[in-house]
Amino acid sequence: MAYLRIVALGLAAAIGYGIVHDQVTARVCVEYFTVGHPRIIASESPTILGLVWGVVATWWVGLPLGIALAFAARGGGWPALDVSDLRGGVFILLGVMALCAVVAGVVGHELAVTGQVGFPSEWAPGVAPSKRAALIGDWWAHSASYDVGILGGMVLCAVTFWRRWRRSRRAA
Repeated sequence: MAYLRIVALGLAAAIGYGIVHDQVTARVCVEYFTVGHPRIIASESPTILGLVWGVVATWWVGLPLGIALAFAARGGGWPALDVSDLRGGVFILLGVMALCAVVAGVVGHELAVTGQVGFPSEWAPGVAPSKRAALIGDWWAHSASYDVGILGGMVLCAVTFWRRWRRSRRAA
């Protein structure tokens, strides 16, 4: 049961982050979801798109990272960690992801405004020129969240193994 609680933590953290992140980015540039992604629902509502894409685009990251974290926390003979031991690290990771997303989004937007980053031609017909820099900002923010989340999840698993190893040395 402890394994499942840790997997659920990873899954809930990813989906919760995705929903909040997409609520923001859908309001920055709804075209990121309506033009830059396949249509999965017939809606232009930033709220609905943020909810749907927040789940669809993140569960597949949260589930394997939750499984890996559960193994890192409970597998083998070292002292096991519980979900309560992992929450802090997960929330720190989410905070780092959010910070990196904001920075990447702002940088991407500014580089697009100054013409240092081009706009994908396949999206051009569906995005007004006035919204293109915002879409690039959204794109960069999302990319940063995925990259930092995946890398940070792997680091969190490594830190979890290390914490358990350290506890086993103290107990010996």
